[in-house]
Amino acid sequence: MPSVSAHVALTLAQQIDAVFGVMGNGNAYFLDALERQTPATFTAVRHEQGAVVAADAHYRASGRIAAGTATYGAGFTNTLTALAESVQARIPLVLIVGDEPTSGPRPWDVDQIALASAVGARTYTVGRTDAAATTVIAIEHALSYRLPVVLAIPYDVAAVDAGDVPAVSAPRAPEPLGVHGEFASGMLDEIAAALASAQRPLLLAGRGAWLAGAGPALGELTEATGALTASTALGRGIFPNASYDLGVTGGFGADGAMSTVREADVAVVFGASLNQFTMRFGELFAPGTAVFQVDVAPAATHPHVGGYVRGDARLVAEALVERVAQPSALHNSGDFPQNPQLSDAATPVSASPSGVMHAAWRESVDIETARTYEPGDDLAPDGRLDPRSAARRIGELLPADRYVVSDGGHFLGWSNMYWPVASPDRVMMVGTAFQAIGLGWPSVVGASRAQPDSTIVLTSGDGGGLMAIADLESAVRTARGRGCAVIWNDAAYGAEVNLYGLKGLAEAPMRIPEVDFASLAAAVGAEGVVVRTLADLERLGTWSTEDPAQRRFLLLDLRISGDVIAPYQQEIIRVNS
Repeated sequence: MPSVSAHVALTLAQQIDAVFGVMGNGNAYFLDALERQTPATFTAVRHEQGAVVAADAHYRASGRIAAGTATYGAGFTNTLTALAESVQARIPLVLIVGDEPTSGPRPWDVDQIALASAVGARTYTVGRTDAAATTVIAIEHALSYRLPVVLAIPYDVAAVDAGDVPAVSAPRAPEPLGVHGEFASGMLDEIAAALASAQRPLLLAGRGAWLAGAGPALGELTEATGALTASTALGRGIFPNASYDLGVTGGFGADGAMSTVREADVAVVFGASLNQFTMRFGELFAPGTAVFQVDVAPAATHPHVGGYVRGDARLVAEALVERVAQPSALHNSGDFPQNPQLSDAATPVSASPSGVMHAAWRESVDIETARTYEPGDDLAPDGRLDPRSAARRIGELLPADRYVVSDGGHFLGWSNMYWPVASPDRVMMVGTAFQAIGLGWPSVVGASRAQPDSTIVLTSGDGGGLMAIADLESAVRTARGRGCAVIWNDAAYGAEVNLYGLKGLAEAPMRIPEVDFASLAAAVGAEGVVVRTLADLERLGTWSTEDPAQRRFLLLDLRISGDVIAPYQQEIIRVNS
């Protein structure tokens, strides 16, 4: 007869086809059933935090929920940093773990429910009679609230016979949050009227707009209003027409593009939380810009927002397209008593025969020049590689069909500035929500399982790369010839040197003996290349043209200068000073 663990595995596999983890006493029966009785694919990682990270990256790269698994006690506590990251980033996944027996804790057990709750994750514990139903409830919770959940199997219940697996209904998917009520409708009218009267309109979109499928509607709104567009770091590529797109806002944005954003008189933000980095610590928009926000949060998420609509980004964008297309249905465009920020707005401009209200501003901006970054020098003054020129050249040589996964650290600036991606799901910054490093290597595992036909590129620092080194082998084994890693090796925790070394604090704890990552890669079957000059990057060019089935995972060990500070770090230094 199927065991409780088999009930969990068989029910889980009806909705989830990718499971990542480390086998131990607490999940052995679950993994046995998963391997023998389900079509789901289990991928082993070497550290339990990698189980959660891989499931997290799988969802970010594909939109399909995945699962991680670990044993109880020490196995579970190893997952906590990654679990906290997934909570902060609002990533749905299921973590299946062993737990203390129903008779009570043993010396090596901990209060796993309390620990999961402390980082914001809910726990569901299965029993002998409800394992299948509880598994469905856990998956539904993860999808409905876009959060990770823990599914616990008590040790003395795991192998107990539970009878035939009952038929259970599939988890219900949440409906998009519609816009309801007179106030919301009035605010939509106000936003549409503001766009109609604006001479320099801007649309800004984030990851929430991508998750809502708002891209096509935002494209229509862009064309109808003649607006320039921009995105957050996690929303890159969402606007269908890049011709009028200023790229990423905030510290990753180009100086010319950010200067142009400050010229906007009306800005409408879709699906972006407007965190301190996107907002350039409050300086993204000029003081006179009328800022409207559309999001699913209960209220506006930044004090600069003058008007807020709670709703699904796609539905709101579609509603705005309808309103903009019918100017006569708008409120008097020159009178905005609800929003004093618009008291100095220009005289309303009606739609032109082509349907575009006013495109004079965007036609006057040299977009290509505005979003151009500093090219950098071949070498920095200290004789080491300039990370700007290296990043630019890598961006030119990488395959176009790529997904970029990023660890956390100072180096974030280089890949985010110089490596464009085709759509928001093609960049994953796993760790930044919780301000963590060391989650890079297992991100490759999840992304490569989610997108097996594309190139998966990891960008990581030497500090984070060493912290997660156990799963270097997992990344190489999983991605094989479709995997590439760029290690920004400055022999330091670069962010700490920039923030605290410049304040005069002792730098010895911030320094790392220079590590030969190329040799570490070779030890687990990858090809490692030490890069000291731009010419050394040509191996990436030849690798990109080779048959992925014939080549090996490629690791580029970039010996960069730590003296070149990324613009976003310069902003942080300025604020902290």
